[in-house]
Amino acid sequence: MSILPKSDTIHIREVWNVNLEEEFDLIREIVDDYPYIAMDTEFPGIVLRPVGTFKHSSEYHYQTLKANVDMLKLIQLGLTFSDENGNLPTCGTDKHCVWQFNFREFNVDDDVFANDSIELLRQCGMDFKKNVEMGVDAYRFSQLLMTSGIVMNDDVHWVTFHSGLHGGLNKLAELLDVERIGICHQAGSDSLLTSCTFRKLKESFFNGSTEKYAGVLYGLGVENGQNTH
Repeated sequence: MSILPKSDTIHIREVWNVNLEEEFDLIREIVDDYPYIAMDTEFPGIVLRPVGTFKHSSEYHYQTLKANVDMLKLIQLGLTFSDENGNLPTCGTDKHCVWQFNFREFNVDDDVFANDSIELLRQCGMDFKKNVEMGVDAYRFSQLLMTSGIVMNDDVHWVTFHSGLHGGLNKLAELLDVERIGICHQAGSDSLLTSCTFRKLKESFFNGSTEKYAGVLYGLGVENGQNTH
């Protein structure tokens, strides 16, 4: 059983266009040893609700998720890598590394967004002007991602969360006595909290096995045998 990290042992590595390639170089070096990847994203909120007739509520939930992801522009992506015991990489430093990618495509002056979501991100320190000026180019990111070893790799395990599950990530982490490191609603910190919360769930409730939950999206239901495969 691993020990949950302390705040002074974590370095959230901010990734901008200028250092994108060197950070992917580091990721390529560590992914084989740390194949559990917890992911968080920051999007401009929920702006679409599907209309029509749906056979099940799960179909409505999925179409809501898909429609918004397809339409909206990614603001930030957080990745936390760990091994099967929950240990994090150090990348040759004295800190454990977490990555936070800041993207340039979203512009509050031109793009659609949910007002409450953008205001919340501002309150949590998001600098939208800096993202536009210095952020990662999404197309270049996608090229580097495809050759990074973290996608199309059967040895990689992706860990994500749904904001509606048991009151959201913060509430679930609190119930499990998992401490947040970093700023809430920033993707790097949220991905780390996702990683630590998953580890606590795995150790406390899953009996070490996660196969039952692989590919399952909240709202689509383990109980119905529905997953993303």
